[in-house]
Parts: sequence; structure tokens; C-alpha cells
Amino acid sequence: MALDSVTQTMTGSNALTSSFTTKKKDAAAADKENLWSAILNEVQTQGSTKLPSNKSVLVLGDNATGKTTLIAKLQGVEDPKKGSGLEYAYIDVKDEYRDDMTRLSVWVLDGDPGHTNLLHYALNETNYAHTLVILTVSMTQPWGWLEQLNQWIKVLAQHIESLQLDPKEKEAARQRLATTWQSYCEVGDDLDPGSPVKRTMHNNSIDEDDLLPLTEDALITNLGLDIVVVVTKTDYMSTLEKEYEYRDEHFDFIQQWIRNFCLRHGASLFYTSVKEDKNCDLLYKYLTHRIYGLPFRTPALVVEKDAVLIPAGWDSLKKISILYENMHAVKAENHYTDIIKAPPTRKAVSNRETEVQTEDEQAFLARQQEILKQGGQVRGESPLRSQGANASANKSGPRTPGSAGQSSPKKIDPKLTPATPGGEGVLANFFNSLLHKKSGGPAGGPAGAASPGGGVGTPRTSNGTDSLLTAEKISVRSDAAAELDRLARSVKKDIDLSQSEC
Repeated sequence: MALDSVTQTMTGSNALTSSFTTKKKDAAAADKENLWSAILNEVQTQGSTKLPSNKSVLVLGDNATGKTTLIAKLQGVEDPKKGSGLEYAYIDVKDEYRDDMTRLSVWVLDGDPGHTNLLHYALNETNYAHTLVILTVSMTQPWGWLEQLNQWIKVLAQHIESLQLDPKEKEAARQRLATTWQSYCEVGDDLDPGSPVKRTMHNNSIDEDDLLPLTEDALITNLGLDIVVVVTKTDYMSTLEKEYEYRDEHFDFIQQWIRNFCLRHGASLFYTSVKEDKNCDLLYKYLTHRIYGLPFRTPALVVEKDAVLIPAGWDSLKKISILYENMHAVKAENHYTDIIKAPPTRKAVSNRETEVQTEDEQAFLARQQEILKQGGQVRGESPLRSQGANASANKSGPRTPGSAGQSSPKKIDPKLTPATPGGEGVLANFFNSLLHKKSGGPAGGPAGAASPGGGVGTPRTSNGTDSLLTAEKISVRSDAAAELDRLARSVKKDIDLSQSEC
């Protein structure tokens, strides 16, 4: 009996030990299975944190606002090439901490309103929740900002309304944007900016009780899209000061207006200059921060007037009102276009010569025929013809000192010049004939009667009355007659010699 009892006891003990061992093995197998599950979960978690490849940026703005140049700067391209219609590009984005890389799609719409029908290729139901919008305006034309920004916001709102979006998706996008504004806080330096903790803080859910209410006038127009307003070409501010007499209060007025616009539409604001490389790198980092949740530690910048940076959620009416302190000649309540007026248009000076329109040949010939019928000498407006017309007028009318230079000089016959022998003979014959008429005529003849003293006739005056010549005048006339006779003989002698030589 005692032996049986001992045997039963040992059998029970062995069974208990075997049961314990089995449980231990089962526990080890379960722990091993849990370990593999934990590894798989970790791998899955790391895979979900990779940069997504379905994100995109849509760039809207008028022509000549620097859209293509800005995107080329973000790409690192030095020689941008502008297209037309709807351009596509991409920006390489790299997560340095996780050594991950992806491509951010960029769509650039032409500023011509006729291309707005291409928007559905860049913004549609598929990528609505994954798209960020950039609105560009240029500092070269600040007087056009009001019209341009309102126009593009209107185009964007109308396009979103035309999309067949799920109401729940649209509302979720609007709520996400509102939460971004309410949960904004200045980024501190307490954590490593590249750490995964810092990066995932952007995506962590926040209790609604911890959210601050929206500031006054914030997100009045909520389209459910992240919007960044980019002011390009801020290096042109110096030109506005020199040529258009802009002062600091003008730039403060412009800044307060556009900050109010961004506040109402939930947009960020960047002043950039590709030429001077201002805020371009910060814009790239901010885009990757809003799209991928990468770290962005730069606070708002409002000190430099040409390098303003306002992150979404930072601004408020109270902060904007600080600008009013420096505005004395203008008021914040003034209408934008009453203060920032477009300058008067300047007429472009063309270096092209005026195009000459030729007259129809038949019309010209008909006009000439009418002139010939009338016996006129009217010619065209050619300078040569004008000279010819002046010469004709000089022939028919008296010559004036001004017209003498217009006509061509006549060729003078050398035989008639006084310097030649023939010329002297002509003069001698002319004066001899006069002397014979005055003094050589018979008494009582038509030339006059002989004087009793000297036989010289009495010449008549122009009115027909006779006048006696004094002795001095008579002697002068006699000397002249003798000189003329001598000249006549000399000329005759020269002529005879020339004839004999021939």
C-alpha cells in the first residue's frame, strides 16, 4: 500500500513538471512571435514616414511676375526657359536625416486669362488635398496687386467649386487649415531640428481644448488649400524710390495691405528677390515644411522691408497695426489704389523711320495731265523739283537776295567779259555811241544845239529841258572820249594781229 502511494506521488510530480515545461515552451514561442510582430510594426512605421511622391505645387500669377524664374531658382537652374500655357517642372526634395528623396511636382499656369481652362490638369479631385498654391505679384508694379490677387483668388475659388469633391473631404481640408493656424507656435531650439521627434510634432493630433481661437479677420475665405503669396523682384524698391518718389510709408502701406489680404485668406507671405538671392532658400524650406512636415526654424521677419517673411498663423491685426506708427501722410483706411497709383503711361519712342507711302501711278499721271492742261509748272515735293520751280519763278519775276542762291548760276560767255579784248571793244563802242548821241549831233538836231563857245551840244535832262555843262564836266567828258578812242584802236590792233597769225 505504501509503495503504491509513493508511485502515485511520483507520477503526479512528473505530470506537473511536464505541464510546467510545456507552458514554458509555449510562453517562449509567444514571446518570439511578439518580437517578430514588433519588428514588422517598426518597419511598417518607418515605411510610412517616407516622403510621399504625390505632392504638387500650383503657381498662379500675371505675366512678368517672375513665376518661371522663381521656380528655376528653387530647382537650382541658372538658365530658365519660359514656356506657354501650362508648364510642368519638379523640385528635388531630400530628407537629410532619413536619407530619403522625392520629387515635388510644380505646375506653372500662364498669366493669360485664356489659359484658365487648363487648371483641371494641375488641380483636380485626385490631388486637391495634396496641393499647395503659390500666388505671385511683382514689386515692379505694386499698383496692380489689388486687381491681380483678387482676380486669381476668384479664379481659384471658381475652379474648386467646379470640382466634384466629396463634401466631407472638402470640409476636412478646411478644418486642417484652420487647425494649422490655431496650433501655430514659434519653433524653439530645444530639440534637434533633424530628429524624428521634431519632424513628427507637426503631424501629431492636438486636442481641441488646447487650440486657440482664430484671431480676428483670420481665414475669412477658407479654400482648404495652403496658399503662399510671394512678392518677387523686391530689388526694384530702390527704383521706385528714385523714379516714382516712393517713401518708407508707401512701402509700409503696401505691406500692411498685403498682410491683411494674407490674413483673410489664411496665406503665408514671402518677399523674394532672385537677383539678390533674398529669401529664396527660406521659401524652399518653408514649402517642404508645409508639404512634407520637414523642420523650419526661422521665425517671422518684418524688419527689412525687402525681405519680409510671415508664416501662416503668425500674423494678427495687432501685429499689423505696428506699421501704422510710421504712416503719417497716409492712413490704413485709405483705398489701396488711392495711395498706390499707377504712373502715367509714357509713349514709347520708336527709332524706326516713317514709312513712305507711294502714290498710285495712274493717279500721279492723271494729276500731271491736269497740270499740263492748265499750263502750270507745279511739281512734286522733291528738293530738286523745288529748286527747279524756284529757278522758273526767278526767270519770270524779280530776283531777290534769298532766291539768288536757289537757282543754278549761268555760264558766262568769256567773249563778253570786260577782261577780254572783245569785251573791251564792246564797251568802247557802247560809250562812243553815247558820246556821239550827246555831243556829235548837228546843231538843232535831236541831240541838242551846238554851243557858241566850244561846239559841244547841250544835253537834255530826263524831263526834256536843256542844261549847260560846266567847263569841268566838258573836260572830263573829253578825256573819257580820248581814252575810249585809245581803247578802240588798241582792240582793233589786237584783232588784226590775231587774224594775221591765223
